[in-house]
Amino acid sequence: MNVILLRHGETEWSRAGRHTGRTDLPLTPHGEEEARALSRLVADRSFALVLVSPAQRARRTAELAGAGPYEVDPNLWEWDYGGYEGISTPDIRESRPGWYVWRDGVVPGDGAHPGETVEHVGERADKVLTRIRSADGDVLVVAHAHILRVLAARWLALPADHGRNFRLDTGTYSVLGYEHDEPVLLRWNAPA
Repeated sequence: MNVILLRHGETEWSRAGRHTGRTDLPLTPHGEEEARALSRLVADRSFALVLVSPAQRARRTAELAGAGPYEVDPNLWEWDYGGYEGISTPDIRESRPGWYVWRDGVVPGDGAHPGETVEHVGERADKVLTRIRSADGDVLVVAHAHILRVLAARWLALPADHGRNFRLDTGTYSVLGYEHDEPVLLRWNAPA
């Protein structure tokens, strides 16, 4: 079994480096091009399971990539950045010098963005992995940078915060798999 991970294409906020958790933004025209380029990875391929984040940027990426029928899995929402939703790291560091989301977490936000810990993101990733591991064949997942980074860490049986070691750009793909029955990264952050 291989698990192909697709990070959605560019949005206005991803281009600007703004934390985009639950804010439901569309792809930019460039993001739509990135999504279409991912089609070569899924064309003429069958998947036992296709899971997509509820966010329109992920669903549109799946559609433009030709992912075919898919299931929306709410556990694939991006990290809820709470009070840091829509704010860039340099702007956060103006009031919190040296801040790093993987180490320092987020502050609570409003009702739509209460925030969550990296451990909570890890719990959601574990639920997705349970579904993936029960599939009888290859799996396709279309979602966001931080949730996919946590998913990769948990695939490798690492703590959720080890996702910090796996940079992931928009419109890229990664592949999780096995070597000698042990979970490994087969490819990471590859351009289409």
